[in-house]
Amino acid sequence: MKIVGVGAGPGMLTYEAAKTIKEARLIYGSQRAIDLVREEIDPGCHVKVIENYRALRELPPEAVVLSTGDPMLSGLGYLDGEVMPGISSMQVACARLKVSQLKVVPITVHGRNMDPEPILEEVARGKSVFLLVDDSTDLPGLCRLLEGRGLRRDVAVLTDLCYPEEEILRGTTKNPPRSKGLASVMIGDLGFEITP
Repeated sequence: MKIVGVGAGPGMLTYEAAKTIKEARLIYGSQRAIDLVREEIDPGCHVKVIENYRALRELPPEAVVLSTGDPMLSGLGYLDGEVMPGISSMQVACARLKVSQLKVVPITVHGRNMDPEPILEEVARGKSVFLLVDDSTDLPGLCRLLEGRGLRRDVAVLTDLCYPEEEILRGTTKNPPRSKGLASVMIGDLGFEITP
C-alpha cells in the first residue's frame, strides 16, 4: 500500500505524488482528497471514498490511500506501507507568516480534547506552537491561560489555506482572532505589532 499526501489545498501536490496517483489502479481517499487530485487520476482507476477508516489496514497491497496535507502531520501515515509526503498546512502556514519551521512545534487538537499544558510549556520555552483546531477547540480559553501565566504572544488563525478564500487573521493572546471550523493556528513570537 502507498499513502500519498495530496497537500493542504489546490496546487500543493508534489511531482512524486502526482506520478504515483497517475499510475494507481485503486485509490481510496476522502472526498476532499479525491477532489484535490481528480485531474491526476487515470480514467481506468477504481476510486473509492473512505467510509470506514478502521478498514484501511485491510486494503490490498496495490491500493493508494490519499491523505490531505502530509500523512505524517495528523494524517494517515500510521498505516503500513510506503509514505509519500505532501505539503502540509504547517508548511504553508510557516511560509505565509514567514516563521522558520525550526522554531515551531506542531500539536493537533482537531477531533481531540485539548490538553493545554504541553502548549503552555512549548510557548514558555520560546517555541511557536502550530495547532490544528476545530469548532470544539477553546482558543479564547487557551489564550486566557497563556495571558494568566505571563505568556503574551502573537496569534494567527489561518483558514482555507491554498484555496481562493484563504484567510489569515492576526491578533494576540490578549485579543485573539476568531477561529471557526477547521483551521490552523500559530501561537508564538510571530513578529506582529503587540499592543498593550
